[in-house]
Amino acid sequence: MSDTTEEIRDLTASQREAAERLLNLTQRMMTALSRRKAPNPGIEAPGPDLYAKTAAAWWEQVLTNPTRTAEQAAGFWENSFNAWLGAIQHSTEGPGTEKDKRFADEGWEANPWFDYLRRQYKVTSGAMQQVVADLDTMDETDKRRLRFFTDQMANMMAPSNFYNTNPAVLRRAMETEGESLLDGLENLVNDLEANDGELLVKLVDDSAFAVGENIATSPGQVVLRTKMMELIQYAPSTEDVHARPIVIFPPWINKFYILDMKPQNSMIRWLVDQGYTVFVASWVNPDASLKDAGLEDYITDGYLPAIETAKSICEQDQVNVVGYCIAGTTLSLTLSYLHQIGDTSVNAATLFTALTDFSDQGEFTPFLQEDFVEGIGVEVDRTGLLPARVMSRTMSFLRSNDLVYGPAIKSYMMGETPPAFDLLFWNGDSTNLPGRMTMQYLRGLCRANQFSEGHFELMGRKLSLAEVTVPLMAITAENDHIAAWKDCYRGVQAMGSADKTFVLSESGHIAGIVNPPSKKKYGHYTNADLSLPAADWRSSAKFHEGSWWPLWESWLAPRSGELVPAREPEKLGLGAAPGSYVKSRGIS
Repeated sequence: MSDTTEEIRDLTASQREAAERLLNLTQRMMTALSRRKAPNPGIEAPGPDLYAKTAAAWWEQVLTNPTRTAEQAAGFWENSFNAWLGAIQHSTEGPGTEKDKRFADEGWEANPWFDYLRRQYKVTSGAMQQVVADLDTMDETDKRRLRFFTDQMANMMAPSNFYNTNPAVLRRAMETEGESLLDGLENLVNDLEANDGELLVKLVDDSAFAVGENIATSPGQVVLRTKMMELIQYAPSTEDVHARPIVIFPPWINKFYILDMKPQNSMIRWLVDQGYTVFVASWVNPDASLKDAGLEDYITDGYLPAIETAKSICEQDQVNVVGYCIAGTTLSLTLSYLHQIGDTSVNAATLFTALTDFSDQGEFTPFLQEDFVEGIGVEVDRTGLLPARVMSRTMSFLRSNDLVYGPAIKSYMMGETPPAFDLLFWNGDSTNLPGRMTMQYLRGLCRANQFSEGHFELMGRKLSLAEVTVPLMAITAENDHIAAWKDCYRGVQAMGSADKTFVLSESGHIAGIVNPPSKKKYGHYTNADLSLPAADWRSSAKFHEGSWWPLWESWLAPRSGELVPAREPEKLGLGAAPGSYVKSRGIS
């Protein structure tokens, strides 16, 4: 350390400042890394079984079909030669020349060396993916997993992800005389410090947003607090309202304010403006004291008291309900339970991107096999929770180029400050999950598909998807990578309701739902014939321009009773909206 200090004294003032900053950042980084908890191998990578199956399938192919193996090798070398030749000749065709935003910087084409790296990367990653595709003897589930992890390896090894092979990063470093590299290192150290040595790329400038100040600002009052949720009643904006209220149950993986981000795209404000009394559940962010909370706790201390409170406040015998994502899955469980006990408190239900039939696990297949579920079980046993960081990381790697590597390049290699983007702020404001509930969901619903098959045991009963019998509308999203619309459709088909409406919105899991009419952005599809297979339903569906919200409102209105004088939420000493539970951040 003394030699380093002596060397720093011999530098110019600016060089000395940079060197001292580098030394300080290095020390901070080492301190942050020392706080990293021992990793859990079960959630870091697939178990050895997948590697063994892959090796066996590949050797079987080599022995039984050596011609194909030889063709793969020959094709790789031919494409590699063409990549080199194309870079030398500055060709605009061939592998690697297709549009890819990772290689959008002009330096990838202008410089033959970077052009070659781009082309050769495409050849190599394509060959990796083709080898997986050609493993004919591998079980389809294992093949899905292998394809996912192969794609992850290919994404990680892209030349854009490394300092020395990214022309934009090198140019930025030259332009700033190395300042961008130091800024990037500082961003990296800040992220390590914020997550106790775990590397989670910060996607947004947290300081730009404050819940209750510039997001989640719809006026209202907390009218009920239980160990699992706060129930918020929102203030009316019309003189008269529909008699029957709406109770919304957002997912507890993230915070409810995705439905109340800004006034111009707030679903809560829009519903209030249409003359509805709106209640929303704001779920607790669990700590270790709730490790034993299960799905039944979300029902008995969430869904049921929320429904009863809304009925009491509005002096109604029934309410309309909404469930989004996992909260839609649990709402369906609740509806089955209410059906069994003869409770008619729910008049009609709406499901947003809610999975209820898990016979096809879609893009989550890699994470829902026994080795990963066991790994999550180890994590749950260790902490009592599934920490927010694990869920965030899992979701991010479903779109790793957009949510991991792209932001990492901008932050750590270019030295840029994360953007002030409200949706990314919400995306990063995820919550922990109780250990018991996590394992119930993974084993009973995702792995065993017991609800769809009619024997999911909860609260002393066997709940069945066929017992969801209330009138319902299901909203799904065409490009949803979390709850694939075809899987949602299959679940709706199995429900016992005689009155079912299915809507397919354009866009994805969030934008397909938070799609206000004022934006005139994403359209939607409808088709009354739910007996059709999903592909046939889609091919014969009618397309409608613009948001599905007005269609939903026209469905809600006749199911919401006559107009009555608007109800102001009572101040019960529990605080104003957005409440206190929503302000608790997830632990790492």
